Amino acid sequence: MFRTVLAGGAAALLLVLGTPAHAGAAKPSLPAPPDKIVIDLVSVNGTGCPEGTAQVAVAPDNTAFTVTYSDYLAQVGPNASPLEFRRNCQLNLRVHVPSGFTYAIVQADYRGYASLQQGASAMERANYYFQGMPQTAQRSHYFAGPYDDNWQATDRTEYADLVWAPCGEKRNFNINTELRVNAGTSNPKTQTSFMTMDSTDGSVSTEYHLAWTECPGMP
Repeated sequence: MFRTVLAGGAAALLLVLGTPAHAGAAKPSLPAPPDKIVIDLVSVNGTGCPEGTAQVAVAPDNTAFTVTYSDYLAQVGPNASPLEFRRNCQLNLRVHVPSGFTYAIVQADYRGYASLQQGASAMERANYYFQGMPQTAQRSHYFAGPYDDNWQATDRTEYADLVWAPCGEKRNFNINTELRVNAGTSNPKTQTSFMTMDSTDGSVSTEYHLAWTECPGMP
């Protein structure tokens, strides 16, 4: 799978969570460069995102991009297989940026719907990394039943802790996400609990917020 997304004008890209790389020599965060930004969705892999079920789009104001899933569902219950309690997805992105600039991910907003029986629980987890660099620490969010509503989880990173894309190098950016549902003290033989990374009407997306800075050596 290989898709291309264009972000024109003042596009702003992801800020990665974790220990800063090249951040010490980077200049303060700047408005996004005026040139068009190209995002290639190189591959989508995982039980939570079968081929054709994940779509990427740039926000109208070019300050973020969104990922919309249509088949990201973890569940336990009488009609669920033993493996459906966990679902995961890895997105592999190639971001083409103007010369002299680099980017990082400052915030990620995850959304979906959950229906959890009394005694059941669920977890959303994510981490990020540039190809050839250490993975960032996983961020996890937990939900307990009874629960029957939309859910949202936000990962934020302070500016001093941002991981910037290495200047002058082409490295793909990877996003790993995971959903888990645990039956706990509920009865999975008669009760169903589930968690999705999508919505019934397709209006809910995962959103990644971006920031830019000049590479060292720029005037």
